[in-house]
Amino acid sequence: MTDAETSATDSGITATYTETESERILSFDGDGRTAAIAQNREGYAMLKVRPTADGDELERYYGFDMALDHAAEVLGVDPAEIPIPDAAADMGM
Repeated sequence: MTDAETSATDSGITATYTETESERILSFDGDGRTAAIAQNREGYAMLKVRPTADGDELERYYGFDMALDHAAEVLGVDPAEIPIPDAAADMGM
């Protein structure tokens, strides 16, 4: 993966996609606030919204759009302002 596929910035929000041994994580940082969406590596489990990549789970969602809405709420921005790196575009499918 290239940096262009794993990170994106828009409207002051930076989104970074990473993979660990067990999860795919989409982390957001903007204006001093953070949020993260995590899913298992296989990509079929519910999406978990957290305050940070390794933080405690706030909520679980079946759909990526719903998880993005919650992450936007945590960040204090409109969901349309959240950038999605190419590598994370298929999360929740």
